[in-house]
Amino acid sequence: MSPVKINSGGSSGTTTTPMLSYLKYEYFVAGISGGVISTLLLHPLDLIKTRFAVHDGHTHSGPQYKSLKSAVKQIVKTEGVGGLYKGVVPNVLGSGGAWGCYFFFYNTIKGWIQRGNSRKPLGPSWHMFAAADAGILTLLMTNPLWVVKTRLCLQYKDDMNLPERLRYKGTVDAITKIYRTEGIHGLYRGFIPGMFGVSHGAIQFMVYEEMKNRYNLYLNSPIDTKLSTWEYIFFAAVSKLIAAASTYPYQVVRARLQDHHHNYSGSIECIQLIWRCERWRGFYKGLSANLSRVTPATVITFVIYENVSHYLLQRTNRRNAEGDQTSLPILVKSVEA
Repeated sequence: MSPVKINSGGSSGTTTTPMLSYLKYEYFVAGISGGVISTLLLHPLDLIKTRFAVHDGHTHSGPQYKSLKSAVKQIVKTEGVGGLYKGVVPNVLGSGGAWGCYFFFYNTIKGWIQRGNSRKPLGPSWHMFAAADAGILTLLMTNPLWVVKTRLCLQYKDDMNLPERLRYKGTVDAITKIYRTEGIHGLYRGFIPGMFGVSHGAIQFMVYEEMKNRYNLYLNSPIDTKLSTWEYIFFAAVSKLIAAASTYPYQVVRARLQDHHHNYSGSIECIQLIWRCERWRGFYKGLSANLSRVTPATVITFVIYENVSHYLLQRTNRRNAEGDQTSLPILVKSVEA
């Protein structure tokens, strides 16, 4: 990564600070913690949302659900309780890894922009810039897991008539078969609409950060001041609702491109067919199930992330302070000598 030149106060020279100096593992650990816990709790709603999203209105490759309640009943009846957790392994890996990477990249880029001063407000445009960059890097690393998760979620009981290459026993088997039969392209299906989805995270983080910053400024507190759990819950929920409502259509397109029961030539054909057969409503299929899942998932993730990251950063700062105090007498003695 390229170094950043920072003005050194009144000095005529500059101090070169590489972006690597802003890397902090605490954000990665905190992001993974929030992502894994929220995914384990709410995976059934994610599975149902995915199945709603791929119902295109003119084919009947899978079961048809009338509502969220009927979907839960039908899945449990035909596939057992375990059916609600199909695809949970890649979802946990993907969500945990994605949140960990996202928070890690986002805070690294944000720290680079702030020059290490966490109390320096950035403004909406810089928050969106940092979040968009973090989203692209995260998508590059996790897209294969989302393909596998989607396909495992769309494994139906009556899929025995499908070719063996389209029947998956688990995460590793799915990755192996997809790569063997479709190549690296198969593992990156839905990547293009996923790139549009980067705007989702950018909008969410921009709203979330701006709400936190303005609230702290209203309280006359530094913008990195730790807030209460209820305040984090409110800001996370509002930011997610705004982002989800404005960017949901790309998730429908991505899910259909990743669905192995359909064969679209690309994003454009998929969008054209949705509009032709289902009009604008087709782009919002599964939205209620999605909101009932992503809103509490985001709240859980952000609350855990904020608390874990603050705890880890405080512990690191205490260790550094203790280390400085321990080394000070030694330094004084060496100077006196």
